[in-house]
Amino acid sequence: MGRQARKMSTTGYYHVVFRGINRQHLFEEESDFLYFIESLKQLKAEMLFELHAYCLMSNHVHLLMREKQIGDISVIMKRLLTKYVMYFNRKYERSGALIASRYKSVPVEIDEYFVLLMCYIHQNPIKAGIVKKPEEYRFSSYNDYVQGGNLTDTSFSLKMFGRDEWLRLHQIITNDDFDVSGKKNLSEEEIRRRILQCTEGREPHEVSA
Repeated sequence: MGRQARKMSTTGYYHVVFRGINRQHLFEEESDFLYFIESLKQLKAEMLFELHAYCLMSNHVHLLMREKQIGDISVIMKRLLTKYVMYFNRKYERSGALIASRYKSVPVEIDEYFVLLMCYIHQNPIKAGIVKKPEEYRFSSYNDYVQGGNLTDTSFSLKMFGRDEWLRLHQIITNDDFDVSGKKNLSEEEIRRRILQCTEGREPHEVSA
């Protein structure tokens, strides 16, 4: 049976996840994280995609991105992963696959789903017991939103919710699982309900008002 065709996003937004094969670490030391981030930055400058959130964990990576043109996501991920795997195998004198299967991606179509997904991505290190607060983790986009940075495109989310509300939403630890290998299919009504819980009854379109 052939591979199932990827679903294409009508908005250009995707949640991308890839993992190390057989739970293999993708990053063994700090310099590996930094190499991946620098590679991501260089590729972003070339292909002009938007990066709205990321989190690099030891054995998996989350990216929330928007392609410039339909189909760019495939080229972006092929170039990014090929470059990193070559670097990793050369550095650690290994050969063969590093990434489990192919990367997984899910189109992101709804604004309210977008911010819940972003919170989930930034809370990965907390749920893994690595840190107690998202700002304590160095290899995610959270601090680009708080302190500024030149990799993450922060204006869309901050304009949607406002900085104070964005920060407050991130303090609420969600129990949702947005892993694309088994993503929950949240209805618009369920998303609305969860946003109302987080924003003390304010409608999603009112949060940035």
